[in-house]
Amino acid sequence: MLTQPFADAIAAAEQIITEAPHIRTEQDLVEGFDYLAGSIRACLQMAWAYERDFPFFVQSTGPYTKMGLDNPDTLYFHAYLRPDAEYLVTGQRGSTRDLSFQVLNGNYSPVDVPDSLTAFDDRELAIAEDGTFEIRFGPGPAAPGYVHVSEDSSMLVVREVHSDWATERAGTLRIQRVDRIGDAPPALTRDLLTTRYGVAGKMLLSRLKTFLAFPEWFYLKLPVNTMTEPRSTPGGLATQFSSVGHYELDDDQAMILTVPKSDAPYQGFQLGSMWYVSLDYLNHQTSLTADQARLDPDGNFRLVVSERDPGLANWIERTGHERGYLQFRWQRLSRELTPADGPKVEIVSVDELAERLPYYEQARVTPEQWRERIAARQVAVAERMLG
Repeated sequence: MLTQPFADAIAAAEQIITEAPHIRTEQDLVEGFDYLAGSIRACLQMAWAYERDFPFFVQSTGPYTKMGLDNPDTLYFHAYLRPDAEYLVTGQRGSTRDLSFQVLNGNYSPVDVPDSLTAFDDRELAIAEDGTFEIRFGPGPAAPGYVHVSEDSSMLVVREVHSDWATERAGTLRIQRVDRIGDAPPALTRDLLTTRYGVAGKMLLSRLKTFLAFPEWFYLKLPVNTMTEPRSTPGGLATQFSSVGHYELDDDQAMILTVPKSDAPYQGFQLGSMWYVSLDYLNHQTSLTADQARLDPDGNFRLVVSERDPGLANWIERTGHERGYLQFRWQRLSRELTPADGPKVEIVSVDELAERLPYYEQARVTPEQWRERIAARQVAVAERMLG
């Protein structure tokens, strides 16, 4: 059967999910199988998008194809490159907070993170008054508007980051191989489809193994219920710092995260499950940006991570996850962050919040106001997905 290698990979992937070391409950396993479904979908899409002669941008991860602690505020796109060909990227800048480009030399693997060969944001582009821009990637020498692509380059990754989900709009983006514009790819063959199914199966197994191993490198060796000082994000992103950690809380506990409002254009926080993916950010407030969060009069954000509803604007919902990952991101930085820019962590009883939060009364919201917050998230994500 032409699809047999992919079917075998799915069976092996199910075994990987079932044997994941963090599984404690039936719900953990159920979420693992849901994660598997998204991974199957994503790997088929990526295998069919492996087109270096007639490339196009494909969404790398989304609400139903999550991986790698995906940022709820980011649209991720990628296209594949030949290092000996020249590519033209054109687009129109939207109103989002950050648009960044990164050339990688390979895919993530269970033992390695791909090297970032070049990374920059749209401040290095010549953007016209109407927002349009173009940039070329190829083997020629670097120059304004031209990015040199080295011999081991394989993928161009683009990230577009929202802060105010309700008002910011994504731009447009297109990639073409310059010497193939106007041509058409050859017709499909059985051999090509066989290859693609095989590639999709290999991608699936590598993806699952990698992102189960990834937290061990950067998160789980840290003391529980702590967060690191801000540090340059692994993987070579041009202007991103992050603070990471992992939590374990019972239903009567709350984590208070106090962090100054940054001068960075983008500042965001999210929770992730033990499957190393974002929690449901569509129907629950499991993440907040600086534009979405309530800022206290002293210039600090105070976020409350808990299972029980504390009736506060900056409640971060655990949604039944007693363990998981914590991450702050700052992007489009113009300076390096210091420990003073990072979060302070405090574990308290939910019943103590009124005494431990200095602006508790001002931060309270009614159930009706909370429903309005969730409704706004649902609308914004739906519109962003159509954008």
